[in-house]
Amino acid sequence: MSNRILVIGDSCKDVFKYGTCNRLSPEAPVPIFNLISSTENGGMAANVKNNIASLGCNVDICTNRGWESITKTRLIDLRTNHMFMRLDCNEDKYRKITKNTLKNIDYNSYDCVVISDYNKGVLSEENIKYISQQHPLVFLDTKKIIGDFCNDIFTIKINIHEYQASKQNINAELEDKIIVTLGHKGCRYRGVVYPVPKTEVKDVSGAGDTFLAALAVEYSRSASIEKAIIFANECATKVVQKRGVSII
Repeated sequence: MSNRILVIGDSCKDVFKYGTCNRLSPEAPVPIFNLISSTENGGMAANVKNNIASLGCNVDICTNRGWESITKTRLIDLRTNHMFMRLDCNEDKYRKITKNTLKNIDYNSYDCVVISDYNKGVLSEENIKYISQQHPLVFLDTKKIIGDFCNDIFTIKINIHEYQASKQNINAELEDKIIVTLGHKGCRYRGVVYPVPKTEVKDVSGAGDTFLAALAVEYSRSASIEKAIIFANECATKVVQKRGVSII
């Protein structure tokens, strides 16, 4: 039977528009973008959910209402993969997940819980603390500064820049929970670096979501954090070789 995982966090829609730019506008010194193709898919927590589903698990999501209207649109050169610009729409439309909504969840029906917190106001520190107290296996990825609200989290995944921003608040107990992603160098956990092979990187968008999803999926299957980290590295390495935000 497939494991059942719950994702909680903020979602948006990721849109990628691919085209070419062969000349400048005669009206202003800006490139003229000729659209050739486009893709769109759920981003942030919705991307975590999609990755978990693609790895064969049953997955539910608790996220902000109306997330489909919140878009991040990238204009990208098809030949070089250079991003000309990103246009964000409806950033003011993120809706907070209420405490009552979180209280109505049957946490015991899930093998683990994944929090994908992009710090858009959808989840408060109090919310995260509450969720972490409802299940023994809660995986957290957050853009917030790490603090006491993370004390009951099972594993925290953050990138190196987020780690540096939170470093002064991280005590020894929290340090043991943290996996720090290091980009092309892999990740670090409890002083050990787990490397990744050199590869051609086309797009790192959503790679952290894939890492988080794969980490939770593999741990829920094997109960081995080392196996989960190695698997997460493998999955993230695969998606950065694809264009746009993609699933494993």
